[in-house]
Amino acid sequence: MKRLVRLVIAWFVYAACMAVGAKTVLIDVRTETEYLQEHIDGAINIDHRAISRLIEAEKVAKDDTVILYCRSGRRSALAQESLKAMGFSRVENYGGIEAARKRLGKK
Repeated sequence: MKRLVRLVIAWFVYAACMAVGAKTVLIDVRTETEYLQEHIDGAINIDHRAISRLIEAEKVAKDDTVILYCRSGRRSALAQESLKAMGFSRVENYGGIEAARKRLGKK
């Protein structure tokens, strides 16, 4: 029993250490033109067609929480698939820009 307790404690310590370095990144996967017309404050822009090449340049770690949105949710779903295939473990598709705004509580 003591061994089990030690393992559980060790796991929680490890999880806490991993979470300390992780951050949340909001990514608008629409085109640059769409992004410049309108985007959610705090979002960076990486076109869904280039996300697998450009994500590392933005210093996004594979254990960071990545929130994706686009106009309707289709492109963010494609970007989510690409990132998961690359080993990103915390990728969320918030759908279209209006749905993302509501979920984030932002204007």
